[in-house]
Amino acid sequence: MSKMFNSLEGRSVLVTGGTKGIGLGIAKVFVEAGCKVVVSGRDEATGAAAVATLGGETSYVKGDVGVAADCKYVVEETVRRHGGLDIVCANAGVFPECRLEDMTEEALDQIINTNLKGNILTVTHAISALAKSGHGRVVLTSSITGPLTAIPALSHYAATKAGQLGFMRTAAMELAPKKITINAVLPGNVMTDGLVGLGQEYLDSAAASIPLGKLGDLEDIGYAALFLATDEAKFITGQTIVVDGGQTLPEAPSAMEAI
Repeated sequence: MSKMFNSLEGRSVLVTGGTKGIGLGIAKVFVEAGCKVVVSGRDEATGAAAVATLGGETSYVKGDVGVAADCKYVVEETVRRHGGLDIVCANAGVFPECRLEDMTEEALDQIINTNLKGNILTVTHAISALAKSGHGRVVLTSSITGPLTAIPALSHYAATKAGQLGFMRTAAMELAPKKITINAVLPGNVMTDGLVGLGQEYLDSAAASIPLGKLGDLEDIGYAALFLATDEAKFITGQTIVVDGGQTLPEAPSAMEAI
């Protein structure tokens, strides 16, 4: 029997915001698949800790995705270290809460620069290297919040996550002639340090709203990204995969009670 998927071993991967949270989970899955992985982020100490945790052929490059020069440097450094670039996981993101009546231009700029502008800049600077690879892949980390659901005090976050998908669909058309695909993973509630910090009562409440009865693991998002990066996913572009344990399915709280 033939293998279901060809190996990605030895392929060059960049994971922005890969030093913690979902990004670290994505990086872990690619490292386990035998890929050479660069994780980027703004804090060197967190980056060093991530590399130590991940092991394998992993390294850290400091950079802020909201700054064009940093995006260019991170991509170029990944190419220099690995001899090329095959897969970009544009994952860097922030999610500070802020209600509309308290919204400042500074708060809006901060989240747009990281979550939306950062995605666009990273992809823009990676196009040449991805085209040279012959099997270029881009995977965006969006969210169910914005494209599918809403949470008060996260209107700016929701706007950026929905905006990522508008960018993705048009980018998919422009990148197709270069044999580069671009898709997005939409996580629901997963077990990040940020959620753990909200306490057990919050975690229990969040799990109770998910039909599968538990929060996702960081690696659950990584496995979806890994699939979209495979040779077998070469005919998928401009699409989304929701990874939420069924969180977006219940029509009302009574629907959860019924199961």
